[in-house]
Amino acid sequence: MVEFKKLSLFILIFSISSFSFAGNQGKPSIELIGVEEGKTYSSPIELKFIVKNMKVLKAGINEKNSGHHHLLLNLKNLPDLKKPLPMTDKIIHFGKAQTSTLLELDPGKHTIQLLFADYSHTPHKIPLITKKITFFIK
Repeated sequence: MVEFKKLSLFILIFSISSFSFAGNQGKPSIELIGVEEGKTYSSPIELKFIVKNMKVLKAGINEKNSGHHHLLLNLKNLPDLKKPLPMTDKIIHFGKAQTSTLLELDPGKHTIQLLFADYSHTPHKIPLITKKITFFIK
């Protein structure tokens, strides 16, 4: 009887932990850490890119639920999110799977967004993009 209770308890604990693990497979999200709305900073600024429930891989590696980061800097309008992102001074690619950077900026007002895109630099069907942050460099 004692062995049966131990086995039942083990099965119960295993089932709960398996269910909890499966429940952690949540909705993908990204976050840009290092600047806040309306704040003033000295250059360079240190930025960290956080992604949840997606894998960060180098550009060109085609794997489901993966991609790499792009910074949209001082853009008035978003690029076409159904096409590969161009490489410009306002769309900065992190195709080596970087998850942080030191960004040197001129004094003044700036805007920034983080966008996560697939192996071909194309945003995902449901784009993973942060809200636009306006900040200042002194």
